[in-house]
Formats: sequence, structure tokens, C-alpha cells
Amino acid sequence: MDSAVGEPSKSDELKRAAANWAVAQLTDGMTVGLGSRSTASFAVAEIGRRVEAGLRVVGIPTSENTAEQARSLGIPLSTLGEHPEIDVTIDGADEVELRTLNLIKGGGGNLLREKIVAAASRRLVIVIDQSKLVDRLGSRARVPVEVAKFGWQSTARRLAALGPEPVARIDSEGKMFVTDGGNFILDCAFGPIESPAELQGRLDATVGVVEHGLFLGLACQVVVGDRSGVRIL
Repeated sequence: MDSAVGEPSKSDELKRAAANWAVAQLTDGMTVGLGSRSTASFAVAEIGRRVEAGLRVVGIPTSENTAEQARSLGIPLSTLGEHPEIDVTIDGADEVELRTLNLIKGGGGNLLREKIVAAASRRLVIVIDQSKLVDRLGSRARVPVEVAKFGWQSTARRLAALGPEPVARIDSEGKMFVTDGGNFILDCAFGPIESPAELQGRLDATVGVVEHGLFLGLACQVVVGDRSGVRIL
């Protein structure tokens, strides 16, 4: 049965537990990357609560929505120009591969900024609920590919040569979804990916691709909220 209106779902409770555990590890003076979408928003909310209680941190947001949420909670914000090295970033993921901690991200359309912030971080901590764990990347999630607006149809044809037909992401108004960076997103259902590193190389070499949702070798810790509590990978 669906949860009642206004009541948190079990999935939300698990995400919040994982996010709160990750935020509890923050200490004064840290520069913290602030992720995007639902799971990361729980972390931002908890950071706001701790800032109100006296925690001194500086946040680097990965999206305009995250920046707006952080400002509303009184979290001091800065930029990578002023803080080029981030102590820790707390973010979510669409899929986490169990044996490698490789990720698919970008379901919310913020993959470019998320990857830039992740690459600038000493530690990338991913918070998820148990449903996001997979044995092989691509088992359930599509790989988002951010592409330049100019000639995006040609880019889509080049991506189709790698496997599935890309699907243009559409926003709530029925228009092409536009990222904070001003690009389009094509979602590619590759299915279980035998070699994420090989696919990453092919996507990186595709003209017109700005970034993609394969985050390989970036996560150092995954905090999983499941029915038995919080566990750490």
C-alpha cells in the first residue's frame, strides 16, 4: 500500500537515515560538496540543522536547486574558484555496483556539475537506500549523457551506434530538458554493462558529448540505509 499523503515512504526513511549518518561525520572547518536530488536533499537538510546548532562548514552546491535549499537553511556557500579542493562531498546515486562502488548518476540532470565537484573532492560519500545496489551497472538505470544543444541529433546518432537508441529527456512542460549548464540529456538504456571502463572511453570519445553518468573510481564510501539500519560499503 502507498504511504499516506504527507507521510514519508519507507524508502525516504532509509535515505534519511543514511544521509544523517554521513552528515554526522562532518567537522568544523570542512568544505563540503552538496549533492542534488532527493537523497542529497536529506543530507543538505541535516547539514542545515547542524549549522544552526553551531557547525562551521562551507558548502559547494552541485545544482541551482541545491544552492537554493542550502541558502534557505543558512548554510554558507562558496565556489570551486575560491575552494578548489573539497574535503568531502555527500551525494546520492541512481545505481551502485557492489563489488566496485562504481556509480550511475545524473537522474536529476546535474551530472556535469556533480562530476566536477566529485573530482575536486578528497572523499566522495554516496548515500542511498538498498534498492540502488546492483551486481552490474546498467541493470536497472539508464546512463544519462549530457550533450551540447548544437547538433544534438547528430550526437544522438553517434550514441545509437554504441548500442541502444538514446531517448531525449523531456521536462514537465513537454520540452527538451535543459541542464543547469545549458545542455540536453539523452538517456541510454545499455542494460547490464560488461565493461563500464570501455563504455566510458567510448562515450568520452564521442563528439558532442559534454559528460555522462558513469562515475567510475570516484566513490570512497557508500552509506546504505536498509531495513536493518545503516551499513557502510
